[in-house]
Amino acid sequence: MTRARYTFGGTVSGNSSTVSAESVPTAASPPEHRNEWLLVAFTGTTNTADAIARVALPLLAVTVTRSPALIAAVAVLMSLPWLVTALHIGVYVDRMNRRNLMVGAELTRLACAGLLLLAVGAHFVSLPLIYLVAAALGVAEVVAQLSAVTIVPTAVPKSRWQVVSARLTAAEYVSFSFVGAPIGGLLVSVGFVLALGVTGLIYVAGAVVLAMLVGDFAAAGAKERRPASVEIREGLRFLWGHPLLRTMAFLITVMAGCWAAWYALIPAYAVGGPLGLTPRQYGFLLTSLGAGGVLGTALVGPVNRLVGRRWCMFVDIAATVAMVGVPALLPSRPTSAWAIGAAAFVAGVGGTMWTVNSRVITQSLVPNELLGRFSAASRVISWGMLPLAAAVGGVLAQVASFRVAFGFFAVLCLALVYPFLRFVSADAVAAADSALAADAPVAGDAVAAGDAVAADVVVAAPYADSE
Repeated sequence: MTRARYTFGGTVSGNSSTVSAESVPTAASPPEHRNEWLLVAFTGTTNTADAIARVALPLLAVTVTRSPALIAAVAVLMSLPWLVTALHIGVYVDRMNRRNLMVGAELTRLACAGLLLLAVGAHFVSLPLIYLVAAALGVAEVVAQLSAVTIVPTAVPKSRWQVVSARLTAAEYVSFSFVGAPIGGLLVSVGFVLALGVTGLIYVAGAVVLAMLVGDFAAAGAKERRPASVEIREGLRFLWGHPLLRTMAFLITVMAGCWAAWYALIPAYAVGGPLGLTPRQYGFLLTSLGAGGVLGTALVGPVNRLVGRRWCMFVDIAATVAMVGVPALLPSRPTSAWAIGAAAFVAGVGGTMWTVNSRVITQSLVPNELLGRFSAASRVISWGMLPLAAAVGGVLAQVASFRVAFGFFAVLCLALVYPFLRFVSADAVAAADSALAADAPVAGDAVAAGDAVAADVVVAAPYADSE
């Protein structure tokens, strides 16, 4: 007796890759409807815990040192695994049960929170320990996020992907910045023991939610295992196969670097530096990002219809320039916090508009069995910039000033306007929309590169994944 599994909204025999039209579940069928809300619930819980951890760890470092570079190193280590481990983890995401990988990542995060909790309770906190926990959390994040990106097509029908992607993006922004950040600041103001304890409990809740998902989330297609290097090259070739895809990856690399620099600089700038905020006020400053993200999820559909997907995504470039540019232009004093928060709010709106569009297109046009490696390839290029940008920002603030550090990244992001207008053409985006509207992706010339990908699905005009 073969075991059926859900894939792209249909059921597939364990011994066949043929989708049965009669067995395709509707959008309203109970398993998929249940999975939608379970994925939203998981996204909310794990991002809340991540937000608390990302507030707590840099502020815990502030209690040990006042060096902007050493504090920024926490953000560097939390993002470094995207550069070092993402490609190999992407291979395993395409080989293994994706839900099991996500549960394992949650348990790893729980262990990290527990270790740091014991250290705080024993008054044994040091920078090396904080760095170790930050790196471990970073690896767990790579596993969890790559698995989460690839699990959606097997958990819900294709007709629901855009709705689910919008809900997941809203849940991310609400939980990470709008809820998690202020809660993190509040908990840290009470004590690090409470903050870390709550973080661990939330990770447990996330693992429980994942266990309630219905379906088989193993990677599609039982095929011969090949060396990891061969499978990694498939993802890289798929990414490199389209000029537009390469351009989008470049744009996201720079924008992700600007966001990483902002996140790395803002703790020392706001709490230990010229803004003079308390940990609780710092948490509410980060809330502005989440508030903008929530508004962005409501606006992305109407803006797409009003001005088109291309200009909707352009908002992210303009908003990122504002986010890193405002701290560079305004005086370094507490009253500037309001304008900095407003710029972060706008960046939250733009980030959501990019994320929702890129998620839907990626999930629609990339083969399910390649999603892990494709996502890893695109993110290792874009998110691989995070540790470098965080380090550069910290060094610039250390040797020059916060104004110079923020200003450098504002100019860098402003330079993206030309390549966006030049290469992200209206025709290319229209081709992507046409492929998205089709019943199935259409094969094209991007898969002509030998054994790079199976030629049953191809990206007509893909978007780099920015999450």
